[in-house]
Amino acid sequence: MSNVKLPEPKTKGEMSVEEAVQRRRSRRHFTDAPLTLEQLGQLLWAAQGTAEPGGRRRTAPSAGAAYPMELFVAVGPKTVGELGAGVYRYVPAGHELEEALDGDVRAQIAEAALGQDFLESAPLDLLMAADYGRSSARYGERAPRYVHMEAGHISQNVYLQAEALGLGTVAVGAFRDEAVARVFGLPSHLTPLYLMPIGHPE
Repeated sequence: MSNVKLPEPKTKGEMSVEEAVQRRRSRRHFTDAPLTLEQLGQLLWAAQGTAEPGGRRRTAPSAGAAYPMELFVAVGPKTVGELGAGVYRYVPAGHELEEALDGDVRAQIAEAALGQDFLESAPLDLLMAADYGRSSARYGERAPRYVHMEAGHISQNVYLQAEALGLGTVAVGAFRDEAVARVFGLPSHLTPLYLMPIGHPE
């Protein structure tokens, strides 16, 4: 399957940064309404997109511009535009999705996350997974600290972008690492750090 090109992200919206910060909440209850491909693209751009056309710098800061984080999304059948159910990897350079796995794995994600069922009911689950080697080559034993800081930067961007789009999310760190890695089909050099279900809040 060829990569899915995402709609170009917008750099101006109807909600101010201040309002998004004021409205930000952790939201765990979602309606059945699907997301659009435009919304997914905007969320992924806010998380790890390139900050200028053709550039390398991304929307979230990274120590030494190492960019150790990889983003994956798991979606159900037609829960995001016309995307087929499956797991997709975000490719920042082309602002596109690369299919990693076929099929709806959201129930398995919820099970791996200790039965947190909102991960199954959300239209999409976003996973941040870290390649520590990209940072440790430069920063040695301090690399994990910087990688974890970066995960926080990305998470907050997702929170604020979700609010600006009228969506909701919550950062989830309680899960069995090996089970989540297996469900998403992660290669051995990637470690799952954060799950974020995203949808229209009830």
